[in-house]
Amino acid sequence: MNPSPCLALRGIRKVWGGFTALDGIDLTIGRGEFVCFLGPSGCGKTTLLRIIAGLELQSAGTLVQDGRDISRLPPARRDYGIVFQSYALFPNLTIGQNVAYGLVNGGGSREAIRRRVDELLDRVGLPGSEHKYPAQMSGGQQQRVALARALATSPGLLLLDEPLSALDAIVRVRLRHEIRALQRQLGVTTIMVTHDQEEALSVADRIVVMNGGRIEQVGTPMQVYREPATPFVADFIGKCNRLDARAEGGGWYRCGELRLPAHADVAHAPGTPVTLFLRPEDRRLEGLDGLDPATPGLCHGRVDAIEFLGGNCLATLRVDGLAAPLLLQFSLNQMDEFDVHVGAWLRFALRTDRLRVFDATAPAGASPQRIAA
Repeated sequence: MNPSPCLALRGIRKVWGGFTALDGIDLTIGRGEFVCFLGPSGCGKTTLLRIIAGLELQSAGTLVQDGRDISRLPPARRDYGIVFQSYALFPNLTIGQNVAYGLVNGGGSREAIRRRVDELLDRVGLPGSEHKYPAQMSGGQQQRVALARALATSPGLLLLDEPLSALDAIVRVRLRHEIRALQRQLGVTTIMVTHDQEEALSVADRIVVMNGGRIEQVGTPMQVYREPATPFVADFIGKCNRLDARAEGGGWYRCGELRLPAHADVAHAPGTPVTLFLRPEDRRLEGLDGLDPATPGLCHGRVDAIEFLGGNCLATLRVDGLAAPLLLQFSLNQMDEFDVHVGAWLRFALRTDRLRVFDATAPAGASPQRIAA
């Protein structure tokens, strides 16, 4: 990350009456980063984006962009471009006029503006469309136009407020990759609000996971997926097995009839209730050489149900010695190789090195006590 941040938020709070929408947000965004604000509806992510844009005024806290305090500046005096979910194009203006809207008061010549419009439409894959009107464009095309308009003035910050949520699934996937590629080409610092985990994981340099007006975790997509900092993040990002257990001491945890090891001692006294989190793909299957009977986390279970997800499947297994079912992920090749079908019995071992362990009484925002690397 560039040591000189593009944007620094300190102690941002937003209160409406007795409701606290944001509660002490501290965040630094590096120059050229693509950052996603991710969280469920009502978590405060859109409110935070609107405060950055100056469309909402924070109740407390400061915002500094490129060394300039913008905490109380109106939107027109902040250096950003913004794209909304609803496109927000002017229906009575042509595509070229929409893209040029922010340039007409910039003092440039008509020819310079025309060249800039042509350049941007070419960048977003819409060359030659400057004389069309928004009603003649598809939803995906209109969002490309909105993106071109936001970039027209070469802003230091690009804000994207759930820009893909109104599009169908195929267009969303295509356009999110195009946005990411364009962001990399231009090097513009970008903040995108989304509630779509897959979207955030696929495009972001860092993800800011939010819940209840607070930040739960900030990290790379790999970090928030592999190393969730709180029970909320573990539950919210991707699929996860959640198992109740008790500490036995010495780095071992009892879950039903299973004893699961940790590779380091932790501050859990014997008998302490904990919750174990493990991703569905974190298991080893019995191959031709079999699994050693002494393998920690060795399980034997029956497949109760299979959810087909295209290239992968999720199988629900009833496991001997466990009260709760386990969710395991298999590729289509593995489904064939290990003959995974409803009613099949499988031997497998949990990847205990991937376990995440939290206090059973920990609130959603509490820090974890990790027991395995």
